[in-house]
Amino acid sequence: MIRLFTKLAATSTKFVSRRAGSSPAVPAKPFAARVVPAGLLAGLALAPAVLAVGPSSASAATGNWPSVSPYVDMGAWPTPSLTQMSQASGIKGFTLGFVTGAGCKASWFNAYDPRTAWQKDEIAALRSAGGDVRISFGGASGIELAQACSSVDALYTEYAAVVDAYGANYADFDIEGAATADSASISRRSQALARLKQTHPNLKISLTLPVLPEGLTADGLNVVTSAKNAGAGPDAVNVMAMDYYRSGTDDGDAATQAAQSTHDQLKTIFTGKSDAQIWAMVGVTPMLGKNDDGSVFDQNDARQLVSFAKQHHVGTLGFWEETRDRNACNGALYQCTNITQQPYEFSKIFAAYTG
Repeated sequence: MIRLFTKLAATSTKFVSRRAGSSPAVPAKPFAARVVPAGLLAGLALAPAVLAVGPSSASAATGNWPSVSPYVDMGAWPTPSLTQMSQASGIKGFTLGFVTGAGCKASWFNAYDPRTAWQKDEIAALRSAGGDVRISFGGASGIELAQACSSVDALYTEYAAVVDAYGANYADFDIEGAATADSASISRRSQALARLKQTHPNLKISLTLPVLPEGLTADGLNVVTSAKNAGAGPDAVNVMAMDYYRSGTDDGDAATQAAQSTHDQLKTIFTGKSDAQIWAMVGVTPMLGKNDDGSVFDQNDARQLVSFAKQHHVGTLGFWEETRDRNACNGALYQCTNITQQPYEFSKIFAAYTG
């Protein structure tokens, strides 16, 4: 369901689906225009410095990739250090947002050309430590490439260029707002992803979609069905378990109910898969702390979701967003969780999940 969210510290209003707005305008980096990044709630690197973490934190991360993959807003300024966050949090790898369309051309939030493999050194360091990243296309801001490109050939070319530049093993497609109901772009995306699967057979593709406790919306189900029918998989369906805009919602209960409902829906689409295989397709991504609708996903909710995931062997857990967890602050919602917590407290709860 599309929500109207007024950015807390910026000058414009934008429409989003389940995840909230972006960072406000950030200081310009030399030789690269900085534009409001796409997607979810952005976490600026504005929090007090986190104390150095010893070897025990790094070792705690062993084995949680790819079962745990929180989002990182790569448009935050200064650019978040993936390796520092991994070492401090115990999280092995991340989902990096967002690649959007500068016209029919892939771009990191209209600032960097992915063909130059921006931040690949950080990604390589994560890989050498046993982790990896998902490159996420789309988000709640900007133009998703499937909407920007007018042909399947052009769209495939852009997707493949990004995957090749990073040697990506995982690609996420975060489909929000009007894009969830845009039949032309849905068809183009499905066909382009099917071709991407053919040329990159080891690539794992996830679709990230809005959800209610009752499950995916009709538009979301159509996106999944379109991908399946085109031969694009997907390997995972990640639901944005947040911002239900219902009074009295318990966010922990709602997240687990949304996961169960999505599992049940996927069983009706992927009829040849076992129950365990369907659970392995399910991803769940809540928003940490205070959500835009005023509800709260707290540490007990996180423990509840991890326990549920362990019981059912859910494919992937994530959250929005790693820098907000690091900042552990009260303030503008794009950078703070607005609840009492320690830096990386949620990450350490999620890091215990290994599938």
